Amino acid sequence: MNRKKHITRVEAGMVGVALAALVAAGALVASGEAFAAQTQVLETGSTLLYPLFNLWVPAYTEKHGDVKITTQGTGSGTGISEAISKVAQIGASDAYMSNAQMKANKGILNIPLAISSQMINYNIPGLNGEHLKLSGPVLAGIYDGHVTYWDDPAIAKLNAGVKLPHQQIVPVHRTDGSGDTFIFSQYLSFSTPGWSKSVGYGTTVSWPAVQGGIGAEGNPGMVNALKGTPYSIAYIGISFKNATDEAKLGEAMLKNRDGKYVLPDQKTVKAAVDATASKTPADERVSLIFAPGAESYPIINYEYAIVNTEQSPDVAAALKSFFTWAINPEGGSSEHFMQSVGFVPLPPHIAVLSKKQIAMIH
Repeated sequence: MNRKKHITRVEAGMVGVALAALVAAGALVASGEAFAAQTQVLETGSTLLYPLFNLWVPAYTEKHGDVKITTQGTGSGTGISEAISKVAQIGASDAYMSNAQMKANKGILNIPLAISSQMINYNIPGLNGEHLKLSGPVLAGIYDGHVTYWDDPAIAKLNAGVKLPHQQIVPVHRTDGSGDTFIFSQYLSFSTPGWSKSVGYGTTVSWPAVQGGIGAEGNPGMVNALKGTPYSIAYIGISFKNATDEAKLGEAMLKNRDGKYVLPDQKTVKAAVDATASKTPADERVSLIFAPGAESYPIINYEYAIVNTEQSPDVAAALKSFFTWAINPEGGSSEHFMQSVGFVPLPPHIAVLSKKQIAMIH
């Protein structure tokens, strides 16, 4: 009798273990099904836009668990090419695609999501607390090797009363395909005819050989190169202002089209937007660089999502939902997100144009 009771208990225990295993297996299957049901979206490209995407994605996916968005800061050139090739569903870019690129790649959209700006930073021991005044022609001279020392007359003339050091300038440029290079070289081209003729603008340019000049990859690389190189100068996206401030780097006031020297902030960027946004065409590919107006900051731009119109049904739905949220003042364009990276939201009439483009994704 005791033996029978013992066997019954053992058998009961085995049944319990088996049931537990079945429950666990069911949970794993359910978990796997939930993961498999997620729509996978890859965003790659602009390192200037990257910090904003890294704020947007957790906030959006918290309420949209059926979508998984992976972000990569690889440079605008890579973002454009991987969106065209469909390696990525979102190509983040500070640069719009050229007419030649659009002609060669039908069905590609350039959708503005926000407006950013670019700083000109420097590392001059003893002067990083000063906002030196610089202009397009002076910067062009630095990057083409005609202005080689910090106390050059061209710089001294703009900064009366500042004791500039007789130290060689180290210009830092991007080595990767970069929207930051695109907008910086546009500023030089639009403000300096000589640069326009000799170098021009693009996500990559043939940088003139300058003694001591160095290259860096991405905005993080530009910050690190500047931080580690005394007497250097670089162009850096506004979303890295916390990093440049933490490194105690200098920030220049730039000469705008009206001859005034201004820093990038909400007021000067919005002034430039007000002066230029009205010329935005339906496909939204337009330069906002070197805007008129006494308060306009000269290096601002649309931050683009480069997107192929043809997607799988689930990806198309996910992209349309995410982009619509991103440009909504109660969503991704709220003050909380914009101010965190120093961006400005799209004006309402530009958001309407972006919505029309978003609707074309299918």
